[in-house]
Amino acid sequence: MWQQLKEIYAYREMLRNLVAKELRARYKGSVLGFLWTFFNPLLMLIVYSVVFSFVMRAQIENYAMFLFVALLPWNYLSASVLQGAASLVQNGALIKKIYFPREVLPLSIVLTNLVNYLLSLLILIPALLAFKIRLTAALLALPAVLLVQTMLVASLAFLVAVANVYFRDLEHIVGILMTVWFFLTPVLYPVDVIPPEARPFFNLNPATPLMEAYRAIFFYGHWPDWVALGKLAVALAILLVASLWVFDKFKRNIAEEI
Repeated sequence: MWQQLKEIYAYREMLRNLVAKELRARYKGSVLGFLWTFFNPLLMLIVYSVVFSFVMRAQIENYAMFLFVALLPWNYLSASVLQGAASLVQNGALIKKIYFPREVLPLSIVLTNLVNYLLSLLILIPALLAFKIRLTAALLALPAVLLVQTMLVASLAFLVAVANVYFRDLEHIVGILMTVWFFLTPVLYPVDVIPPEARPFFNLNPATPLMEAYRAIFFYGHWPDWVALGKLAVALAILLVASLWVFDKFKRNIAEEI
């Protein structure tokens, strides 16, 4: 694993260029270009505000923001896994042409979506203030929560990327699984509505403490559950090591399989 990390660091300039290329390619040819990075979350917020304030009156006060603060990190997770699954196959020509650590490709997808999430905070934070939701010192916990989530996102991106090379149907299966995972994660609803007998099952979901942590620091203005977050961080550190090991084990034949 240390050798993999050293190699990724040695190719950091390539990683940076891939992230920049991915960000440019997403809005290439559009009139607004990179401004869509801000307009997408802004339009989502407007739609949710209208729907849940006037059409479907939710029982939770400021439900649009309750949903928004969890939906943005969920989009970071979902987009990274879905795009990460295709990252090696779509760059087959590059893989066959030159040598570079293959880990760079799924990692560039993760970092691109991380940048998009960070930019979406420029919409989220003013929106919270506009809805009169008080921001507190708990915001200082955001880097820790984001680091834990990135460990989860990177681990899954590595696994699905290398698995999709050998089993191409996985790219489509992942889309279905992400939809199921979305509804099993408290994004649309609070944890309180989960029946007590189902809580142990939901607690196995690594996205649950993450969504709760984001809501704690942004929506409720208090510190996240550090114990739950710490346990998750330890488990995800093990998962990240395992995912790098699996990726390293199977990456040798990627060029031939593609």
